Amino acid sequence: MSKYQSLTVLGGGSFGTALVKIFNDNEVFVTWYVKEEDGVKSINTVGQNPHYLSSVQLNTNLIHATSNIEEAIAASSTVVIAIPSAFLHQSLHPFLSLLKGKTIFSAVKGMVPETGQIIGDYLAECAAIELKNFGVISGPCHAEEIALERHSYLTVSALDSLKADQMKATLSNAYVRVSTGNDIIGTEYAAVLKNVYAIASGIASGLGYGDNFQSVLISNAIREMKRYLGRIYKMKRNINQSAYLGDLLVTAYSDHSRNKRFGHRLGQGMTVKETFKAEKMIAEGAYAIRPVYLMARSHKKTLRTPIIDAVYKVVEKGASATETFESLKEKLN
Repeated sequence: MSKYQSLTVLGGGSFGTALVKIFNDNEVFVTWYVKEEDGVKSINTVGQNPHYLSSVQLNTNLIHATSNIEEAIAASSTVVIAIPSAFLHQSLHPFLSLLKGKTIFSAVKGMVPETGQIIGDYLAECAAIELKNFGVISGPCHAEEIALERHSYLTVSALDSLKADQMKATLSNAYVRVSTGNDIIGTEYAAVLKNVYAIASGIASGLGYGDNFQSVLISNAIREMKRYLGRIYKMKRNINQSAYLGDLLVTAYSDHSRNKRFGHRLGQGMTVKETFKAEKMIAEGAYAIRPVYLMARSHKKTLRTPIIDAVYKVVEKGASATETFESLKEKLN
């Protein structure tokens, strides 16, 4: 399968920058929407994003950065969205009609806060994007390790196997191995849920809980994820694959994880507001916890989600992390 020769990337954050580096190294021309004007100038002149992964050196002959999102969308028939979910609606909503008829891949690991939807559902409802033209790029993969060219793994999910294979060819190189699948809904939700569970892991760390508790917490988290995905979209899936368990493990354990750092600060006694101020980058799980929690209660029979419930209480209700996790301990096994 041949790779894409050119495409558009929307979003100049860490993961957007990491994806552009991969495409750059694979000699794919990228039209790149970056919000900050100084970032656009730096990328186009010296090949560096001054705000995220600034050590990465890009080939300016293979990149055109622009702060004009309309220009970026119009430039390619394939668009990769990597705008953080917290800003996606305000950035993209006025231009959603421009996406119609294009192939869209989401690299967003969160939910749209304004609507409580995963990106695929949001685009289907607000931009009439058909599922056959939509795909998901997920981990396990930290942008910081892509920058260092440490061997990494990505998963591309799409209903159209040819589109999945073409994106796989476009992303694959000496330091990135890519697998494909068709569980677009499950992998999108898994990418959201692992951030929530990483916040739980961070809270436990901030409270001084050790590795023994963390191992039980994460083993319970993957079982909780399996129940959740089975409720949302029932299909045959191996929850132990990299797109599910692997992504959960790297996000819950790694020091690169902004969601874990977010939770750690909460466990140390900081408020949510203080934690948002302290963290430069977006903790997607903090924006997703409310819709995730409500969706578990949207059916006649409430889904058993003790870890999600605990994170919801701390993040949304301002409950004591100490008391909440003392209670959570009794619900894990």
